[in-house]
Amino acid sequence: MRKILFAFLCVKAALASGQLPAYKNASLPVDARVNDLLTQMTPEEKFWQLFMIPGEINRDNKTKFKNGIFGFQVSEETGAQDAAQQLVPGQRTEAAADLAKKINATQKYLVENTRLGIPAIFFDEALHGLVRANATVFPQAIGLAATWDTALMHRVAGVIATEAKTCGIKQILSPVINIASDVRWGRTEETYGEDPFLTSEMGVAFVQEFERRNIITTPKHFIANAGDGGRDSYPIHFNDRLLEEIHLVPFKAVLKRGGARSVMTAYNSLDGIPCSSNDWLLNTKLKKEWGFGGFVISDAGATGGANVLHFTAADYADASQQSISHGLDVIFQTSVDHSGLFIDPFLNGKLDTQKIDDAVRRVLKAKFELGLFENPYVPANEDEITANFHTADHIEVARQAARESVVLLKNAGQLLPLSTQIKTLAVIGQDATEARMGGYSGSSKSVVSILDGIKSKIGKSANVIYSAGCGRKVVSWNAVEPEYLTQGAKNQMNRGLAADYFNNCTLTGTPAISRTDEKIDFHWTLYPPDEKLAADFYSVRWTGKLKSPKTGRYKIGLDGNDGYRLFLNGKLLVNKWSKQSYSTQLAEYDFKKDSLYDIKVEFFEPNGNAHIRLVWNMNSTDDAKSKMDEAVRSARQADAVVIVAGIHEGEFQDRAFLALPGNQEELIHKVAATGKPVIVLLSGGSAVVMNNWLDKVQSVLAVWYPGEQGGHALADILFGDYNPAGRLPVTYPMAEGQLPLVYNHKPTGRGDDYNDLTGLPLFPFGFGLSYSTFEYTDLRLDKKTMPGTDSAIVSFTLKNAGAFAGDEVVQLYIRDMLSSVAQPVISLKGFKRIHLEPGTSQRITFKIMPAMLSLLNEKMESVVEPGDFRIMVGASSRDIRLKETLKVK
Repeated sequence: MRKILFAFLCVKAALASGQLPAYKNASLPVDARVNDLLTQMTPEEKFWQLFMIPGEINRDNKTKFKNGIFGFQVSEETGAQDAAQQLVPGQRTEAAADLAKKINATQKYLVENTRLGIPAIFFDEALHGLVRANATVFPQAIGLAATWDTALMHRVAGVIATEAKTCGIKQILSPVINIASDVRWGRTEETYGEDPFLTSEMGVAFVQEFERRNIITTPKHFIANAGDGGRDSYPIHFNDRLLEEIHLVPFKAVLKRGGARSVMTAYNSLDGIPCSSNDWLLNTKLKKEWGFGGFVISDAGATGGANVLHFTAADYADASQQSISHGLDVIFQTSVDHSGLFIDPFLNGKLDTQKIDDAVRRVLKAKFELGLFENPYVPANEDEITANFHTADHIEVARQAARESVVLLKNAGQLLPLSTQIKTLAVIGQDATEARMGGYSGSSKSVVSILDGIKSKIGKSANVIYSAGCGRKVVSWNAVEPEYLTQGAKNQMNRGLAADYFNNCTLTGTPAISRTDEKIDFHWTLYPPDEKLAADFYSVRWTGKLKSPKTGRYKIGLDGNDGYRLFLNGKLLVNKWSKQSYSTQLAEYDFKKDSLYDIKVEFFEPNGNAHIRLVWNMNSTDDAKSKMDEAVRSARQADAVVIVAGIHEGEFQDRAFLALPGNQEELIHKVAATGKPVIVLLSGGSAVVMNNWLDKVQSVLAVWYPGEQGGHALADILFGDYNPAGRLPVTYPMAEGQLPLVYNHKPTGRGDDYNDLTGLPLFPFGFGLSYSTFEYTDLRLDKKTMPGTDSAIVSFTLKNAGAFAGDEVVQLYIRDMLSSVAQPVISLKGFKRIHLEPGTSQRITFKIMPAMLSLLNEKMESVVEPGDFRIMVGASSRDIRLKETLKVK
């Protein structure tokens, strides 16, 4: 109340002195300026300050933005149009200066051609580098977590923030601080792993560098974006304790310690309520209990998701009303035309004015804090921008981050490091040349593949043989191409098949719609094939001619969630006329080149979420066997073999199986059978099961998606110029049946074994080897007993007892030995990455604070209970080297 009164008095003073309008007076407090501007805004203008989209303003769409807008994610298109006049000279936005020009052109229209001149916030993704062409690309987030190095994370984030600010980006939709408690989740790669403490420390380091440069960070996804089975955006039903002990921890850390000024909601529902309209989550927890003063945005399209995904809103307008009423501030959509779906509650009185004003106030406050009203434009000096964008220093930070991220999982017989005097080295695998960056990546102009990195390191002194081997997919068939599907007589061909869609599942009666479909390759998930059909109850019949491009015996069939059948020349070839599962059914058929065959495909869907494809192996280019044979021949010629194997994952691309996909395991077996030493580099952002081949190879390294300098970094490690010291931020299971498998579980009172498999991991959380050996000795507590409000110092001596200089990641774990509420069997409470030369020692200390010993009691109160606490120091969650007991009185 006092703040509002003070702001009112400031505005009154400004009006009296003739300084109009007050919101443009930079000498006034931000709250006063916000309140003044808010009183002048129409309902339409308020709505548009709560609406964000990809795009920019140009000659064709500028009238749509007469009321302003929250902000844009500028698209990458050829040429940049001045919002009011003409094309801005320049190339694609590959150049940072061109992006700045586009931002300035759009901002110019908003500042000069809208009634109130409210500038926009330009936002982008920056998970592990600004998602722009030619920006510096660092290791994927999970790789950054594997460094266990917060100082390095500050450097990485500082580079990304510098490049973002140089271009005019004022808000980033990063970092992802969800807890990856099930490694089947396809977005594990975007996270900092399974542990709330490690995630918090990495997240805070990342966020602080942006916020201190006055760039708004938007940690996401609030809250818990993976459900049962590690499936993306599945509904969750977590109780308060699980949320408070695990999933809310990093969000509280990055908001309170990191200073993040925005949060993005998750697509999923929490206890039946969509996260984007969850009053308890957004209003009670975030804004009231935590006192969050920033703004909340939805994930792209999530506001409407309450209608089309969760079925908790009657329509988009209802979804809009629910979301803004329950704590969402900004609606993130993918098109300006979507605005009409959500604006009505802002205009017809169904939305509480105070709710609207609170949301707008949060947005305006951010815009004033960013200084946009005084400095809306980017200094688009090309020389200055070039000097701060993808520099030699930035590239070196990317290389160091890649080095530190690599985790050595196995090194039998100390095969690594390899000698640079090696005569012939075979490098096998498509990931050796693809240099995949991982999800939400920019496209650097300086990407170094693993093969190129190796060649650069030893190419002049050794023979490097490359073979692609087999890929990550087994491609034995493909969708039938449109050019082979026709209608009519031979001399009157119409491309595609005739399609009749019925509003029943029996293909009876008059079709609801009839049309031509060029091919049968459909995925009807959120919507039906046509608005005239029910979303979850219809059938389709496709008829026409199939033209064969070849002569021979080939397979043809259907792929999808069944309820389908295929006829060729009147013969029933495939029959799965029941709704049971998803399958691919193929039948052999004798084809003659250029011949036409009558084709009929029938499909029905009584539940929604339909998938159906007409497939054959007629034009399949799968040559896995020949590529594998070539790889084996290459291995036989070499003194050692590097196999780069990869997984496939991503947003809405969760994994049911954690084994290497395709024929990669077979490839490893065949190469290992040559008797040559084999090193496997695992490319990907999550865990891999490897029981089928681990004992066949000498060395294994998790290299994640190592960023643009990954090739140089891996070569440095393989040939001993850098000693690997990365540590696993996620647990690697032996088999999928162990999942979810995390190190910090509660005690169960039972053993660790299944009837047919151990319950222990293949590689535990925090695990990682080195070319050197480190000794931990002389653990001391400065006090053995203390009050719960006091602190203690634990120290020990770390010695590099090996022949290689290198880093050791020392890890502090604590266990509450007796508690009123069950506590984890072990919890990470501290870590340090320490560099030591051979034969040298260092005394390492950790300060044990009351918060590290606290728990949530039965009443959900944070307390430190008296009793014994096991203090543990080690090299992983299972490799504890030193233990001591601290008694709390």
